[in-house]
Amino acid sequence: MLLRLAYLTVANTFSVLRLLPASDRDKDTEILALRHQLAVLERPLGGQKVRFTPVDRAFLAALLHRLTPGALHRIRLLVRPDTVLRWHRDLVRRRHATQSRPKRPGRPPTARSIRALVLRLVRENPDWGYRRVHGELLVLGVKVAPSTVWEILKEAGIDPAPERAAGTWAAFLRSQADALLACDFLETVTLTGARMYVLAMIEHRTRRIRVLGATAHPTAAWVVQATRNLVMDLEDTGCRARWLIRDRDGKYPELFDTVLTDTDIKIVLTGVRMPRMNSIMERWVQTCRHELLDRTLIWNERHLLHALREFETFYNEHRPHRGISNARPCTPLPSPITDPDQIAHLDIRRHQRLGGILNEYRHAA
Repeated sequence: MLLRLAYLTVANTFSVLRLLPASDRDKDTEILALRHQLAVLERPLGGQKVRFTPVDRAFLAALLHRLTPGALHRIRLLVRPDTVLRWHRDLVRRRHATQSRPKRPGRPPTARSIRALVLRLVRENPDWGYRRVHGELLVLGVKVAPSTVWEILKEAGIDPAPERAAGTWAAFLRSQADALLACDFLETVTLTGARMYVLAMIEHRTRRIRVLGATAHPTAAWVVQATRNLVMDLEDTGCRARWLIRDRDGKYPELFDTVLTDTDIKIVLTGVRMPRMNSIMERWVQTCRHELLDRTLIWNERHLLHALREFETFYNEHRPHRGISNARPCTPLPSPITDPDQIAHLDIRRHQRLGGILNEYRHAA
């Protein structure tokens, strides 16, 4: 250990003596080069090899090119001095090549409005490829190259048309909302411990809910009769439904599907343990539990039906729904109040349902 310490002392002493005739500029250059090499050494992770990026090479070449070959040999470098000189020659050659390259006018940039239009056309027509979009632009009087449309789609991260044309469940629900119904069973327990089953149906477009009935024994005959009542109600209201979404619950008998099929309503079954495929109906079930069943005590079947009818009326005629821009299924929104005097003298009255569990607010007559 003492010999190693003596060796280091003598070696560093000669190093200091060798640095005495060097100028301050050479010393600063050497310090910057050593610091940058330390940064390069700290970069690799997991035993990776030390690599100089083009930026590192350009920095060291620009920093050390003014030093003499002797000074370069004196500095402790991770590469040979000849390598640094080669980096500098490559840097000078690229700079001269860039300056001597003739400046030619390139293709003008694509207008932002055209880019937005291309993305809009693809978003509204998922099965259109860049050739089809290019043709539509020509019909609109917008002249761009097909390759420009392709580049816009590539920069936006949009896949080619065959990969985008595959339909999704969410797209199906949005496109067929006018003709979609959904139903589900809701379970609750009375004060006596009896388990009650509620069958309800909702319209996707209007969010109108229909409580078809409640019973402690959802037999096949009871479910079929509730379905027939639903069909008559849909005919009376002029609802033109084409599909009904339901889960694979065993409480639905085969005759349930037969009754609906006879009225040209196709049954769409959700996946196993996939409630999101019937998300709108599941959302109503959560709302019914949160706003009604969790806030009241159900005595029996008669009391449950009364509470559900009141909640059905409240849900359809007064409660706003975010899914349809805060509109109400059966009652249109009133015109906005623009009269300053009327706004300054608002007279709002509360109408209570089920003893104050549900509150409706209206203007005084």
